[in-house]
Amino acid sequence: MRNPLNLFPLLSSFYLLNASTLVNAGGPAGAAANAGLKVLDYRFFVAGGVCAATSHGVTTPIDVVKTKMQAEPEVYNKGMSAAALSILKTDGPSALLGGLGPTVVGYGIEGAMKFGVYEIMKPILANIIENTTAAFIAASIFAGAVASILLCPMESARIRVVTDVDYKGMSLIQCLPKLVKDDGFVTLFGGIWAMLSKQIPYTMAKQVSFDIVATFMYGVLAAKGLEAVDMKWVVSVVAAFIASLFACIFSQPGDMILTETYKGKSGNGFFGVISSIYASGGLPAFFRGVVARIFHVSSIITSQLVIYDIVKQSLGLPATGSH
Repeated sequence: MRNPLNLFPLLSSFYLLNASTLVNAGGPAGAAANAGLKVLDYRFFVAGGVCAATSHGVTTPIDVVKTKMQAEPEVYNKGMSAAALSILKTDGPSALLGGLGPTVVGYGIEGAMKFGVYEIMKPILANIIENTTAAFIAASIFAGAVASILLCPMESARIRVVTDVDYKGMSLIQCLPKLVKDDGFVTLFGGIWAMLSKQIPYTMAKQVSFDIVATFMYGVLAAKGLEAVDMKWVVSVVAAFIASLFACIFSQPGDMILTETYKGKSGNGFFGVISSIYASGGLPAFFRGVVARIFHVSSIITSQLVIYDIVKQSLGLPATGSH
């Protein structure tokens, strides 16, 4: 495969200049900088963007049902199937594709940054933090925070299209200007704390558990004398499914907070939203729509992480956990 540095002469010059400068740097900081330069690879960003946009896009109907159940529990309170049929009867089939544009664009950007930043930060932090698992968790927190900032406007648009009749049926290009006009530009990032409360636990549980489970499975295969190349897709699917369960459980309260934050104009702050949810049903209220979300998240993450490995390998990178 062609070296990506040859595609970007300016970046290549910058890379070589800094690599020669840092290679002799001593201490953890120098080692961390060198580790970061070695994995500064565009292929992680491409694979992350493709897998996130694809997996979130194809599961948009499930996400619409889940979001409706969270936003209007008094209407959609008879389970996922009943909610889907009610939406089809009331709003028509096109309603199940509400927010498709913001979903694909937003999660494409978010996935590129989440996976790319995570892969870059892992070796950097591993040279600073002795415990590998702790380094991976720290990398996932950093990646989740970066992705959250970029995703905020798109998620605001998606949830408003699904839950607000004034935005019903709007495309991303129509929705974002209207949001800015109605609520102001800063409002697009008004749910950043809610976004962080969802995305950081989600990223941490998904990325770290996928890495750890995949590495463990490859270790078991090696101990039994089996070739990893013969089982890599089995490893990817099993590790991805396990990661999806962890991600769903860890991020469900944050997902509920995010939906409540974006669905209307209550003016409640982050802690006001938490109080409102708790007042509506105690701790179980934070897990409203969890069954629908288990279907949604498991289907997204399992397909997403498998696609991620497929795209990575097609670009010349090794499968997760195999090296």
